[in-house]
Amino acid sequence: MSEVLPPSLPELDVQRRGPVLWLTIQREARRNAMSHGVLAGMSRAIDDAQADRTLRAIVVTGAGSKAFCAGADLQSAQAFTTDYSEPYAHFAQLLRRARASNLPLIARVNGACMAGGMGLLSMCDMAVAASHAVFGLPEVKVGVFPAQVLSVLQHLIPRRQLAQMCLTGEPLTSSQALEYGLVNYVDDDVDARLDWLLARLTDKSPAAIRRGLYTMKAIEAMGFEESIAFTESQIALFTLTEDAREGQAAFQQKRKPQWKGH
Repeated sequence: MSEVLPPSLPELDVQRRGPVLWLTIQREARRNAMSHGVLAGMSRAIDDAQADRTLRAIVVTGAGSKAFCAGADLQSAQAFTTDYSEPYAHFAQLLRRARASNLPLIARVNGACMAGGMGLLSMCDMAVAASHAVFGLPEVKVGVFPAQVLSVLQHLIPRRQLAQMCLTGEPLTSSQALEYGLVNYVDDDVDARLDWLLARLTDKSPAAIRRGLYTMKAIEAMGFEESIAFTESQIALFTLTEDAREGQAAFQQKRKPQWKGH
């Protein structure tokens, strides 16, 4: 399929770097708090990227080094919705788009990750954090609760720790986030670690990753019998792809595979 590159917005930079699409919130003065424009733009970019077979991953991050995303912009008169008659909220729609993505999403947590920012982090498949990053759900301090965030966060960290974060609003350090499995890596040089991770992702079979993410997400909420019935049929489909034939041939011939993504 042809290359697709959604347009950048004043508050969201959409930039292609080789096979990786970077989505960078450009609201550094507001600690990269989410606006409705950011949410809508990010949803569209993730959606459009699915049609571009030359893309291999999507990185989500914020401008600068102080904040990844501080959550909803509480200075806005309508921080959480623009239309109370609309059943589908912008943030929820973004989480739906991320859930449906067959391209891996990686969070580059370059600073404070708070409230809705925890949702952006949790909707991603992997995450790399700077050592100075902090993580928190401070909604109770302003009289609300991280309701939508829970939909993507609740299975990532231990239940007791999740309850403490939600009910006290107290933050985690980057080392705690790593300990609880909220991020994959913490590094003083977040970009070097991100490059290291991307290199180990983008040299693998695009077809296997695309179908693999679909399978992982599909079985997450299934019981064992439903899951095993689904996956025993899926494994046969994996072997029918061109990438699977190429991968096995390359292994037998002791050479590097030449992936076509089909």
